[in-house]
Amino acid sequence: MSVAPNSSAVKTLAESGELRYAVLKRRTPGISAKMLAQTLRGLERDQLVIRRVEPTVPPAVHYSLTPLGRSLDEPLAALRDWAETHMPETTGTTRPEQ
Repeated sequence: MSVAPNSSAVKTLAESGELRYAVLKRRTPGISAKMLAQTLRGLERDQLVIRRVEPTVPPAVHYSLTPLGRSLDEPLAALRDWAETHMPETTGTTRPEQ
């Protein structure tokens, strides 16, 4: 079982506040640049993330959570905790209890 990219991006932004794309990419290991870009577009579309572009050359793109996005951090943390606790069961390394 792997943690969804949305969860990782939300967690990283919740911990750090506003981040430039390159910094966010470095802080979310295991996610390709393409998947992170798709994830951020979806989170922005769902109004969970704000994208801010500075008019520099090249443009500096920053991401941060909206209040709605920040409210998602706690439930996602509970889901991450559950996934880590039950990882042996979901990967087939232990037998289910009867």
